[in-house]
Amino acid sequence: MSLRPYTSILFAAAIAHGLTLLPVVAAEITPEQRDFFEKKIRPALVENCYKCHAADSKKIGGKLLLDSPEALLKGGESGPPVIAGNPGESLLIESLSHQSDLAMPPKKPLPEPVIADFVKWIAMGAPDPREPGTLLSDDYAKRDYEEGSLWALEPPRAPKVPATDQAGWPREPIDHFTLAKMKSKGLSPALDASPEVLLRRLHFDLTGLPPTPADLDLFLASYLLDPDKATSTVVDDLLASPHFGEHWGRHWLDVARYAESNGNDGLSRNPTFPHAWRYRDYVIESFNNDTPYDRFLTEQIAGDLLPHSTPQERDRNLIATGFLALGAKPAKAMNDNFAMDVVADQIEVIGNGLLGISIACARCHDHKFDPVSAKDYYAMAGFFTSSNTMWGLAGNEGLTAPPTDLHVLESAPKSFPPLDFVETVVLLQSNTGKPKPIPAPPWPKGTPLAMGIKEGKAPADCRLNIKGESKKLGAPIPRGFPEAIPGPSDLSIPADKSGRAELAQWITHPDNPLTARVIANRIWQHLFGQGIVATPNDFGVYGERPTHPELLDFLAIDLVKNHWSMKALIRKIVLSRTYQLSAKPRAEAEAADTENQWLSYHSRRRLAAEPLRDSILKVSGQLDPRPGEGSLIRHRDILVNLGGNLHEPSNHRSIYLCYLRGSMPSEIAAFDLPGFLKSEGKRTVSTIPGQALFLYNHDLVIEQSTILAERLLEEESATDERRVENLYREVLLRAPDPGERYRALEFVQLSSDDLRSNESAWAALAQALFMTNEFRYID
Repeated sequence: MSLRPYTSILFAAAIAHGLTLLPVVAAEITPEQRDFFEKKIRPALVENCYKCHAADSKKIGGKLLLDSPEALLKGGESGPPVIAGNPGESLLIESLSHQSDLAMPPKKPLPEPVIADFVKWIAMGAPDPREPGTLLSDDYAKRDYEEGSLWALEPPRAPKVPATDQAGWPREPIDHFTLAKMKSKGLSPALDASPEVLLRRLHFDLTGLPPTPADLDLFLASYLLDPDKATSTVVDDLLASPHFGEHWGRHWLDVARYAESNGNDGLSRNPTFPHAWRYRDYVIESFNNDTPYDRFLTEQIAGDLLPHSTPQERDRNLIATGFLALGAKPAKAMNDNFAMDVVADQIEVIGNGLLGISIACARCHDHKFDPVSAKDYYAMAGFFTSSNTMWGLAGNEGLTAPPTDLHVLESAPKSFPPLDFVETVVLLQSNTGKPKPIPAPPWPKGTPLAMGIKEGKAPADCRLNIKGESKKLGAPIPRGFPEAIPGPSDLSIPADKSGRAELAQWITHPDNPLTARVIANRIWQHLFGQGIVATPNDFGVYGERPTHPELLDFLAIDLVKNHWSMKALIRKIVLSRTYQLSAKPRAEAEAADTENQWLSYHSRRRLAAEPLRDSILKVSGQLDPRPGEGSLIRHRDILVNLGGNLHEPSNHRSIYLCYLRGSMPSEIAAFDLPGFLKSEGKRTVSTIPGQALFLYNHDLVIEQSTILAERLLEEESATDERRVENLYREVLLRAPDPGERYRALEFVQLSSDDLRSNESAWAALAQALFMTNEFRYID
């Protein structure tokens, strides 16, 4: 694509404004940036630009090459096409958007979502992981890799538990591994956490909720008699709580990219998924029942193919396959590769979510870093092209995604909208914008339905899509598994089946070196704040190396040995001395290990969005502990963007709120919710003004503070000193020190005079305690 002359005036303006002209070099690229380039930018360049702007082009337009980093940096006749960090001044965006007389590609502009990807890429600094001088090849043969270059593909080995000269310190084998690593780094473990801190940590890590003052009193009394027994009893009680599944199920829903609408597809359409909530409930139930992890994955990949003895079991298995249907769909009207984009999402969630390997990067070419070839990709793609993915009616808007069938459930009760229910959203004619009738659904009213996947009518191998283009087909690739990833050697794919049952067997087989490691690492991350591998979705060449590789293998092997019980592994970890350390490091660790890589103390962590909201509701006494029923949109197959604010107040746990892509509940949206467009291994933790504004101004915080103040004032005979004591005990689980007591009483007096309301003054004090780091962080 040739560009208009890049004037010296624009160069001068760029320099004057401190704009970066250089893209981010490979050594500085994060795994997320690399992933974005490989999945979004490189395929678009290959499809739309390389015909005229690659070294092997018959005629190079405008003397501009785009097939290597140095070529992009050099530019062509018009100069460099990209100003890294500034898409608004980048001529590449101007050309792609057809905003200039040299619009490229010449016949029509690229789809809006593709242009948006380029804008995002340039805004993040134009990270380009391509090796200098390398060109994309049509050769899809597997590359050779040095033996041992990728640690994660080596089989887990049962490590010898390290000896220690501190025989009384370890409580679990885990502690031997961590203590040995500490010693090798010249560190010593911190003191044990106090029982008050430990109890709060356990409650949040296992259920996502704080303990009550009564819980603390009971624990302290038993802890004085036998600390180990008291702790193990609390752990067992929390693991048995229904709130365990709600908290740990939320962790999994991030991995599964769970959401209840499709998201913006480039056409400003966002259809609801009215039946997605059934998958959410399935996940919660699975964690509460401690469904073995291998079975849990098998149900989600091939539940429709599993035998069942009851209608309830059949329905559960079908609902589980919603895992493969939940992804955001591209705009069908603007995408010739729609069906293969759906497959790409399924491969991505299995690759990154279950295996920790970015298999999806091999869609257009052999993976540039990890040992996954394009043939591997299309061998797996055949599992899903031989299946039918079912997301439903997609808001009756065919331009977004064509309507599909759904699983019809046998044991679930019929579900009817309320008698006074009126659908307020009408469909619009795509071309005119005028209303059109809402078509009747193909199922009888009230039929219980579920998203998911089922066998296709004619299973077949998928043909290789040359350079990722579904209309440029190569040879059929036999269905199978990535060759470089070890696994069972005796699995064959029946010609008349999709092969998803065999895929599930391959993923969950003990010979697969990735699956158990990945979930063991996820569990560790949720209990310590950071995984043994800091990139939980990337165990590949550019992922982080494990800080404690022997410990990770020990955990993975232990998980399989204990019949894939996640509760058993969690119990083992939280009963370790390593987990129960204080969050106050010793002086040498404070100086030498600020990131706490070597686990000599417990890392302090901020509450995620959902536990923060749930904690405020619980402390105020307003949390409804019962499971939420269904979803706000279970009777609304509509376009979210035409529906206004679909959220309604709720006192149920946050996992039961309505998670609409692009329209999250305001009670949790400020605190680093991901977009749920892809499998999320670890949420970002940011500190932005909107979070403070939420705590200052949001109705949730103000209302719950007021309710808590009303409770304090119900006891008319109580002194203000007593009320301060009670408030600190309810919110922070401790008594105030003398200075805090004095300042709290002074604050109430001044606020009461200022607000002319005693109740408002106490509500302001309660809100101030909700805003403290002590309330919002776990030690």
